[in-house]
Amino acid sequence: MCTNIMHTTVIEGMGKGARGWFPVAQAYVSYDHPMNLAAEHAVGIDFVDRVTGLERVAVELTLDSARSLVAALQTALAKADEFESA
Repeated sequence: MCTNIMHTTVIEGMGKGARGWFPVAQAYVSYDHPMNLAAEHAVGIDFVDRVTGLERVAVELTLDSARSLVAALQTALAKADEFESA
């Protein structure tokens, strides 16, 4: 069964695709049937160039891997905040 779980956020960054580096301005985070991961459902993250629509970086993760990524991001952000406030 499809979940239709999808969230979109505006971001500012760079991604590396087949044509090299490109600006990413939007991220789509979903939980649904994966295209390539051998699992019933997966967390999908797509980083998209909204200007041209020609470039994207996509990742499909298991729930455990997505949780590990969130924890690693939170740890890195906390350390970045400490660094920036010093």
